[in-house]
Amino acid sequence: MTTLTERTETKPVVTRPGALAATGHPLVRPPAAAHLSDEQIAELGRELDAVRDEVLAKRGATDAAYIRRVIKVQRGLEIAGRASLLVGRNKAAWVAGTAMLSVAKILENMEIGHNVLHGQWDWMRDPDIHSTTWEWDFVTPARSWQHTHNDLHHRWTNVVGKDRDVGYNLLRMDADQPWTPFNLGNPLYNAILAPVFEWGIALYDLEIPEYKEGLKSKEDMSRDLKAVGVKAVKQFTKDYAATPAVAMLTGSGKQALYGTLAANAIRNVWAHAVIFCGHFPEGTDTFTEEMVEGETRGDWYVRQMIGSANISGSKFMHLMTGNLSHQVEHHCFPDLPSNRYAEVAVKVKEICNRYGLPYTTGPLPKQVASTWAKVFKLALPEKGRFSLRQKVTA
Repeated sequence: MTTLTERTETKPVVTRPGALAATGHPLVRPPAAAHLSDEQIAELGRELDAVRDEVLAKRGATDAAYIRRVIKVQRGLEIAGRASLLVGRNKAAWVAGTAMLSVAKILENMEIGHNVLHGQWDWMRDPDIHSTTWEWDFVTPARSWQHTHNDLHHRWTNVVGKDRDVGYNLLRMDADQPWTPFNLGNPLYNAILAPVFEWGIALYDLEIPEYKEGLKSKEDMSRDLKAVGVKAVKQFTKDYAATPAVAMLTGSGKQALYGTLAANAIRNVWAHAVIFCGHFPEGTDTFTEEMVEGETRGDWYVRQMIGSANISGSKFMHLMTGNLSHQVEHHCFPDLPSNRYAEVAVKVKEICNRYGLPYTTGPLPKQVASTWAKVFKLALPEKGRFSLRQKVTA
């Protein structure tokens, strides 16, 4: 098992299909792509490679200016938000401060942190905006998240039994996941998870099931526990000690504390909604391990496209989602600058349509409703697949 120390010393992996064969055939091809021949899959892979190469050829000063501008705006909002909370006894200042801090945290996590940690901006060679140096405003340490997200989730996207993001070790989010009475709490667990999402991800990134299964050593667990402990103390001090302490000088300590609590909860609920809409709405596929055995580059692209879902909306919506509203494109090209996903989406959708592959997208309310419908549906066993009475009497 790779240790946290080792992960810190090396550049994080940004999963790409380059190591996969250009031609061939998996043991089983997903039903949504079963109509395509090996030659068609290979050609699809070449077309998507060309889309990526076209963006790489154009990437430059305009993109660099974009991310620097977003970072500048985010930091300005955070400073203004915290400053307003220092006089939070004034209701207008409290509302404005909480709103600005909420937006700042969302921007930092979604459009900046997530994408910087994917290596999208490493080409700038700016040590302050680099996947190996960035630490984000989130409880889970960047290096731990890069391991579970970049190295594992993007590699095994929606492969049941391989991608633990399918339910995050807590929820039943696919019918092929065995049902137990614990799953009756699916809706309750998800409702509790949303406002404390950053803490849930920090716990998830510790890989406790892997540790119990003997796949993670005590040394690795000790290092990861120490890292998340140090990060949690820093986050707690910044949000729940430092800002309220300074605000006490104006008699606004309690209001500042409530403001930072609210900002973190708002960011958590938003991040939870956006991330769950990426792979769980109606129309997204999950996969068996047989479907990735012998997977080619083209098949990898297909899995990313039909296993992901987009959110339609305005440019502001795309910004606030960190362009994860273009989840399909992000999973095909995780290392491309996020501001390029909108132009890429037009080409990816056309390719999906031409090859007869589903391209799942919809407005945020529809995608959120679809995701929650799945949460409720999978809280119950499928008819004919499980009988509580049979299990008790067996």
